[in-house]
Amino acid sequence: MTQSRRTVLKGAAALGAIPILAACTGGDPASSSDGKATSLGSGLADAVPKSGIQAMVDGFQTSSGDTVRLNVMPRDQLVNNISTYLQANPEDVITWFAGYRMRFYADKGLLAPIDDVWEKIGANFGTGLAAASSHEGKKYLVPNYNYPWVVFYRKSVFQQHGYQVPKTFDALVALCAQMKKDGLSPIAFGGKDGWPAMGTFDYLNMRTNGYQFHVDLCAHKESWDSPKVKAVFDNWKALLPYQDTAALGQSWQQAAKNLANKKSGLYVIGTFLLQEITDKSVVDDLDFFPFPEIAVEGTEAVEAPIDGFVMSKRAEKNKAAKDFLAYLGTPAAQDAYAAKDPSNLQTAAGANTSSFSPIQKKAAELIAASKNVSQFFDRDALPAMASNVMIPALQGFVKDGTIDTRGLEAQAKTLYASA
Repeated sequence: MTQSRRTVLKGAAALGAIPILAACTGGDPASSSDGKATSLGSGLADAVPKSGIQAMVDGFQTSSGDTVRLNVMPRDQLVNNISTYLQANPEDVITWFAGYRMRFYADKGLLAPIDDVWEKIGANFGTGLAAASSHEGKKYLVPNYNYPWVVFYRKSVFQQHGYQVPKTFDALVALCAQMKKDGLSPIAFGGKDGWPAMGTFDYLNMRTNGYQFHVDLCAHKESWDSPKVKAVFDNWKALLPYQDTAALGQSWQQAAKNLANKKSGLYVIGTFLLQEITDKSVVDDLDFFPFPEIAVEGTEAVEAPIDGFVMSKRAEKNKAAKDFLAYLGTPAAQDAYAAKDPSNLQTAAGANTSSFSPIQKKAAELIAASKNVSQFFDRDALPAMASNVMIPALQGFVKDGTIDTRGLEAQAKTLYASA
């Protein structure tokens, strides 16, 4: 992507979204008829994932003889305008996510169920992935990859200073204090685009209140103006003195450079970090640990969003589109993607893991050992809550340590009531 690794809707979650940009006009009418042609709308525009998607397209075209018209757009453009895009003239197949983001547009009738595709590929996916791809008893997503959010560090920095991996939140805070004394900026942080802060919030929430509370809060079955939510921000305040003071002015990519250059000691981010840090000497020096335990569940819950592909409603009778989706759910297709993008983990059973790096192996083990897998706040919650409310709220909190939980609850009531 040209702007950010991931993003959230910024005011365009409702069906009355802002006009879609010209480059996101969608597919041609012929692509939705039975035949040998289909189309793919991809928000993976950064060089590495873009090459992975192209490899999947090439593999399908070679094996099937069908044609795929590929429309690549910046992630922000696709996600910010998704409602208008899906109602206008979208491509047949679209890069998208599991979680509320999938269910929301399925409920609006803008995505086509793909149960017949899953009859062909279902054996490639475990029960957790199948559940994450389902809504109201129907399948809507073909998973491609997932990746955990973890706490990255450089091994040589830990060795140099004699640091130990913290097992508890108190130990994490103490480590940050020591790092600051040693002249490091303890926690790299990129808050310019808003969404990265959600990863820290989710972990603090799950570690403070448990995975189920995270799910219920995202669904607004719990109040934002509750002692449990206030406890999350109270815990976060202990970390604020150690987060990069330039956080709100820099992207996650800029924060990644601070970790790579040994200016920062830690970084809470997804393993897509390896799309930005590619110097082998630095990659070999990277390691990570799970976000430490606080009050409940230890480290049993992991933030590991699932990315994949959905079908637009207009394409539900296009055989080539369904054949393409079925191909995307095979080990061969996901291996083709992974050969270009080693930062993520294939989801299809039988995919080749022999070339996994130590980071990938450790990430896969972390997810496999986890009791619960969250999808990241901007995917588990109502899109408008994530974009219109949480981004400015978290940016304000990072700036001055204040949060209006009563205001969060009032906005949540309005948004969820009208969803």
